Amino acid sequence: MRSAEVVVIGAGVIGASVAYHLALRGCGPVLVLERHGEPGRGSTGRATGGFRAQFGSEINVRLSLLSREKVGRFEEELGVDPGYHPCGYLFLADDEVQLEALREAQEVQRAAGFEEARVVAPLEIGEINPAILAGELVGGVFCPTDGFIRPTEILRGYVEGAGRLGVRFEYGVECTGFELDGAGRIAAVRTSSGEVAAGAVVNAGGAWAALVARGAGLDLPVQPLRRQVAFTHPFDGLPEDMPMTIFTEDGFHLRVRDGRVMLLWPDEPDVSDPFDQSVEDAWVEAVFERAVSRVPCLSRTSVDREMCRAGLYEVSPDEHALLGRTPEVDNLYLANGSSGHGVMHAPALGQLLAEIIVDGVASTLDARALRPSRFAESEPNLAPTLL
Repeated sequence: MRSAEVVVIGAGVIGASVAYHLALRGCGPVLVLERHGEPGRGSTGRATGGFRAQFGSEINVRLSLLSREKVGRFEEELGVDPGYHPCGYLFLADDEVQLEALREAQEVQRAAGFEEARVVAPLEIGEINPAILAGELVGGVFCPTDGFIRPTEILRGYVEGAGRLGVRFEYGVECTGFELDGAGRIAAVRTSSGEVAAGAVVNAGGAWAALVARGAGLDLPVQPLRRQVAFTHPFDGLPEDMPMTIFTEDGFHLRVRDGRVMLLWPDEPDVSDPFDQSVEDAWVEAVFERAVSRVPCLSRTSVDREMCRAGLYEVSPDEHALLGRTPEVDNLYLANGSSGHGVMHAPALGQLLAEIIVDGVASTLDARALRPSRFAESEPNLAPTLL
């Protein structure tokens, strides 16, 4: 039977970050198991690449600031350009209630040491993004240091960096369950290629995390949520450095990537299978109509139906990550439930979980708000995440 000090289940960006940071701390041997034939075939490869520190909860702001610091030295540390471009995030409000919610979030951000976002009036909105119809907007908030990253490049950096430090990756290997010892700890991971003796296990299964946890008899409160994105045909009517522009009223947002406009609208798709990653024709028509009504120049292009896709969020009950040791199985650790923020927070989450596993506590920042036991303790995070 092969063995590892830590077995990480899932080679998405969070699993790869955890593995890299564990190896960096001298923990080993570390083994990463991935059911697909290559890394990033789950949610990471379909992520849209937004990066922001504008959140309504303090812990998410702090995760973003730590991740931004790490992204800033990513190429020097790992030899891969993470693609960070601070084009900005522009949140828009069409009534005073929405604007007040954005102002309240700024107070949380300032308390966490993030002061770069500012309230903007309708006139300035038109200067920041001249393409949108700003006539009925009452204001918004803008942060010039928010922007975009390249999810698959961050994943590549962590996979290659972990490999250089001795981490082993096994692809096409699925976790099928666990062998527990008499004390209720995981003694071995059952896989499609045989058992692996494990000192500790990290569940980084993304949208499939609840299925992984079920193998240890745990009911993990993380569910998959499908999110759809439409791409236009190549279009030069909007600049590549246009900020991510978000309409607070319904969450519709858009950005430009690689010469195409990405259109996103976080509705609740009516599908029987949450893992279905096809995109509905009716949704494509609805989101494009919504886009043209707010950004009229998009009437000069159309949606490239073959480029449209869906990805999966892994959503927790309070839309915050679960990070740390499970109270039920004390050598099973969670890195789940990031609720759409996994790629941008992966650098921070990987470092913090490595600290928890090696030292027993996260020392870089206080991560207790993310402890997996918080729901049983009736202490969920109540602050909104702002999408």
